[in-house]
Amino acid sequence: MKLYGYLGKPDLNAPRAPMAAETMPDHAIAGLPVDPHGSPAKRRPGLERRMNQITPSDRSRLQGAEALPRFATVEQLIEQTRPVLPVYCIFPERFALAAQRFQDFPGDALYAVKANPAPQVLDQVYAAGIRHFDTASLAEIELVRRRYPDARCHFMAPVRIAGAAHAAFHKHGITDYVVDCDFELDKLVTETGGGKGLRIFVRLSTPLGGALLELSSKFGTTPEEAAALLKRVVASGAEPGLTFHVGSQCLSPFSYAQAIEMARRTAELAHVEIAALDIGGGFPGPYHNNDVPPYRSYFDTIREAVDALPHKPDLLCEPGRALIAEGVSVITQVVLRKDDKIYLNDGIYGSFDELTLPGWTADYPLRVFSVDDGRHPVLQPDGHTPFRVYGPTCDTLDVLPRPLMLPENIKPGDYIVVDAIGAYSVALRTTFNGFYPDSWAIVGN
Repeated sequence: MKLYGYLGKPDLNAPRAPMAAETMPDHAIAGLPVDPHGSPAKRRPGLERRMNQITPSDRSRLQGAEALPRFATVEQLIEQTRPVLPVYCIFPERFALAAQRFQDFPGDALYAVKANPAPQVLDQVYAAGIRHFDTASLAEIELVRRRYPDARCHFMAPVRIAGAAHAAFHKHGITDYVVDCDFELDKLVTETGGGKGLRIFVRLSTPLGGALLELSSKFGTTPEEAAALLKRVVASGAEPGLTFHVGSQCLSPFSYAQAIEMARRTAELAHVEIAALDIGGGFPGPYHNNDVPPYRSYFDTIREAVDALPHKPDLLCEPGRALIAEGVSVITQVVLRKDDKIYLNDGIYGSFDELTLPGWTADYPLRVFSVDDGRHPVLQPDGHTPFRVYGPTCDTLDVLPRPLMLPENIKPGDYIVVDAIGAYSVALRTTFNGFYPDSWAIVGN
């Protein structure tokens, strides 16, 4: 069974990959994910109804699509295919459980498409019951609407290319937008033919608190300027909203409470009752070297802060990595070892760009497999020897920023399985030097 990818960019019009609902027992297809022992897990009725929107005609169409190869385990994939190029492994049950977490969020969860726009991943997010998508460009809107006609897109980028809002509104019926300055508000109202029928969110700039990566230096404005914009939004005939982003990989639930209080003060300053509040993304992935609080701590903190608002607006959030990080692993292979240096068939121009970001301290979980004479992959004990890790390209910058702790006896031909790599890996890969990882397989239920 071939798993080899191809050179070039992915086909965003590719047939749908098998969804989580196709690979689960019957009770899962009906809307109930399975736990590791195969028992139905409880799900709130709202998500169950959305899961049931995967109709028989959908399944019929999917069964005719080109199927990804399927394996019970990563070990089976390695044993049967011995891949020499990276392979992305999709775990449908992990997508289902990630979506289930957000049933405790007191509002609508919008999947942030930028975190991973691969059709294979989008199909899993959709199958898990997500019907709202945070789309930050016209291309993302077109991708989602073409693939899932019943999905709702929200154009949540504060700065848009000229004409993008016109196409989004008149062609795709998008009514949610974000602004953070007068110029973008004027452009938006002009391109959509006025504010009536729109819901326009004004973005606040929040201080960096518990997040690894700040996202307010580029977008957002002060409470005073936001209050003035809110008044203009109301005057345009649009429904007013506020939004913010506390930063990526936020490890402090209290950061959301602080930002919600800032939104409260802004609305009070404007004397405007906001119709909606979008608290952005930032919900963390389960990486090593990060002390990640349980998701219920975030949701309880957010709920308490929202309850303190004088009016109860519609509540939205934009999880990216929290919905898809755990659902994807990548199998890489050691190509060469030179003393304490190893060379992989994947690198920072492929799946590992995020590791190079300033201030990024998280590391992906790893598993190492050696293949014995009988071709059976053998899981190695956790390693304690530091190795400098290089990618396959000719660039000397293609090196991981920190050593990896690996087994001392690691050798060429061994496999390193990098887990929880679904976010900002596939989305950031390039074709540099002719390397472009794009082989996929379904693993597990």
